Amino acid sequence: MRAIIKEVGKSPRVEEIENDLATMQGLVGGYIEAVSAGEKICLVCNEEGKLNGLPPNFPIGRDVIVGTAVFVAYGRDGEFADLTDEQIDIIMNFFEGAEG
Repeated sequence: MRAIIKEVGKSPRVEEIENDLATMQGLVGGYIEAVSAGEKICLVCNEEGKLNGLPPNFPIGRDVIVGTAVFVAYGRDGEFADLTDEQIDIIMNFFEGAEG
C-alpha cells in the first residue's frame, strides 16, 4: 500500500508498506490510533505516544503528533488503502508549508 511516513526530525517520504496491523504497529512503535485528516486521508500514530513520552513530530490543529506518523487513505468500508497522487500532494504541501 502506498503511504507517507513522517518520522520525527525527518522529511516525509512516500513508501510502499504492507496493509496490516503488524506493519502499522511496527512503524509507530505500539498500539495504533487512526485519525481522520480530511480528503479521505487517515493519519495513523501511536495511541500511547504522549503517555510514553515520545518526542514531538509536528503540530496539527491545536494538537501535536508525537512519534512516527503514517498517512494512508480511507478505502471502501473504512479500510486503509493506497494514497492517490492528489492525496500525496496535499500531505507533502502541508509539510512544505510548515517547514517554510
